[in-house]
Amino acid sequence: MLSAFLLAGTLSAQEDRGFEIAKNLEIFSDVYKTLNLNYVDDVDPGKAIKTAIDAMLGSMDPYTNYYPESDMEDVKLQLLGQYGGIGSIIQQTPDKKILISEPYKDLPADKAGLRAGDRILSVNGVSTEGKTTADVSGILRGQSGTEVTLKLERDGKTFERTITRAEIQLPAVPYYGFVTTKGDAGVGYIRLNEFTQKSGTEVREAFRKLKADHPAMAGVIIDLRGNGGGLMNEAVDLVNTFVKRGELVVETKGKVVQKNIRSLTMQQPEDTEMPVAVLIDAYSASASEIVSGSLQDFDRAVIIGERSYGKGLVQNILPMSYNSQMKVTVSKYYIPSGRCIQAIDYSHRDENGRATKVPDSLKTAFKTRNGRTVYDGFGIEPDVEVEPEYMSNIAMALTQKQLVFDYATQFVKQHATIAAPKDFAITDEIYADFTRYLADKDYSYSTERVLKDLRKYAEEENYLEAIKGQIESLEEQLKKDKADDLTKNRTELSEMLKSEILTRYYYRAGAIEGSLGDDPVVQKAIEVLSDKAQYNKLLGK
Repeated sequence: MLSAFLLAGTLSAQEDRGFEIAKNLEIFSDVYKTLNLNYVDDVDPGKAIKTAIDAMLGSMDPYTNYYPESDMEDVKLQLLGQYGGIGSIIQQTPDKKILISEPYKDLPADKAGLRAGDRILSVNGVSTEGKTTADVSGILRGQSGTEVTLKLERDGKTFERTITRAEIQLPAVPYYGFVTTKGDAGVGYIRLNEFTQKSGTEVREAFRKLKADHPAMAGVIIDLRGNGGGLMNEAVDLVNTFVKRGELVVETKGKVVQKNIRSLTMQQPEDTEMPVAVLIDAYSASASEIVSGSLQDFDRAVIIGERSYGKGLVQNILPMSYNSQMKVTVSKYYIPSGRCIQAIDYSHRDENGRATKVPDSLKTAFKTRNGRTVYDGFGIEPDVEVEPEYMSNIAMALTQKQLVFDYATQFVKQHATIAAPKDFAITDEIYADFTRYLADKDYSYSTERVLKDLRKYAEEENYLEAIKGQIESLEEQLKKDKADDLTKNRTELSEMLKSEILTRYYYRAGAIEGSLGDDPVVQKAIEVLSDKAQYNKLLGK
């Protein structure tokens, strides 16, 4: 009798829900029809419905999105790390010009001789004037094998290049190498940018090569900083490199029970004993957190850096009508200790409609394999925290005006070659040349803009004479401080210069290699991996 009553209640609730869905879909259809018939201007159906869909999905979470057929190249890039195009990053200057920012090594743009700093005037005869980088990227991308003609400007001279688009496969591992410490000792380093198809295999192969070339390697660093995630199965594959077959790495739980997944390691590992350090920061999310969190739960790696983003949600790409697709959050994932590290609760909103973080009172303690305490609800907390370095005012001002980029463009014209990435340094001579280059450049701080506005408003309201002396005094002090900042922040600015210049000569891999010696998080990882006692203590062994 009770079971019949419960069944009747369930069926009634389902009928009520079905009625509500049908009713509201009919209301939406009537609203659009009425709008289309009566609105003073023509209504673009595709644009109007897309706006409505985006608004609806925006009330869920940031990861549930609808993609019309026209956006399929973007979906392909997100999932596979590949697209049809010329293989180059572009950027917009403060005065709205579109420039080649970085051609990828050995891809069509690079082979066609395009350089960082080249200005794109038109694409297939369409001027870039007034267009954004997204607009121009859309024109540059297209079917592999098709041609695109660019009109460019370099050093005041215009020229054209007709480039055949290719299927651009971005490497998930842009760099791996060996960092020497004392004598022949040292550790391996592998940077992983994203979890796209075969990224787990790329990491495994990089590790295998490092281990073969350096049998005495003391450990390996897996750098996941800035890695926003991607394919979950690739995260499991990466973990399997260091963890034995048959271990549960991640489990998903959602509304549709049949779609819940338990992902176990399926292959023989490469090494279950070598010390491992995983680097994370506030932008390490999703698959990056599965890797760092599961290796932490297994006590298989020391996690170093900053607390991660806290994305414990799983999305599926679902096919829709007319070749469109929708990415939908279908479940939450749980790592080996049983914790879910999702930091924001999108099912509950504050009075302003904003999703809130999981409160401390609802966070639960879990245990790693060795008995260390870890928590859910706020990302992965590192075993060794390294305070983040924040950009100085002058670094932000130079970045906004792209003056480091522009100086590197000039530097390349004056220097045919430079030293290898690990040996190249910003010398006193180079830095002095950089400061001379900045002498006549405008790179105002936010404080300068505030003073400029204050002067303007004071003049408009007839207060300028009364406070003119104070404003001028502040302006002079700021001018002096600004000049001093070039000296005070030389280390930071030199690192920025070094990275930009190395990218021009040795591409992205060279910039990464050149940065390792100056990177405090990498250096901390080297210290931990080189000290077996410290490493074991951190893992509770």
